Amino acid sequence: MTKAILFDLGNVLVGFDFKRGYSNIESCCRLQASQIPEVIGGSGLVPLFERGQVSGEEFFQKISLLLGLTVSYERFCGLWSAIFLPSPLVSESLLSGLRQRYRMVLVSNTNEIHFQMIRQNYALLEHFDSYVLSYQVGAMKPAEQMFAEAVRQADCRPEECFYTDDVLEFVEGGRRYGLDAVQFRGATELEQELTRRGIQWNELS
Repeated sequence: MTKAILFDLGNVLVGFDFKRGYSNIESCCRLQASQIPEVIGGSGLVPLFERGQVSGEEFFQKISLLLGLTVSYERFCGLWSAIFLPSPLVSESLLSGLRQRYRMVLVSNTNEIHFQMIRQNYALLEHFDSYVLSYQVGAMKPAEQMFAEAVRQADCRPEECFYTDDVLEFVEGGRRYGLDAVQFRGATELEQELTRRGIQWNELS
């Protein structure tokens, strides 16, 4: 029987498009948008940031040097977070209905800048009982540490957790840990997967 629902964040709850971020950064640096991902990717800084091995300020300083940015930390946070799309991918009514019946846990590879912005701008995070975040855990999915912490936060056995993520590699990692995991392919298919398991989400009166 399902006792907890585990959701990924990016491209499950909130959509994102890296090109939006690169276009915004381009206006403030010496590189073209098409050059930015290679420079950032080649630095190896993003995995360090998402595992909490560098702080937001440290990341900002290092990226600013790489890209020739001359903006404030606050401005950088806005640029770095411009990847997120305004409309959630699942309804708040679904999340609210699930929370009335199950423990809700967010499980995300993310960083302190992105997560702070998400919390400030997307009310749907209020429907979660706890957050398992890579930069706080010190590991990234599909590392076992992430799933172990998620199960600990769920306060039940792995097989009692339903987990959805858009990245197949992470879904498979969850399954290896014993979770009932499915790949997210949209809200309609998610509801079908929930229905197959007898998981209800109609809000209680």
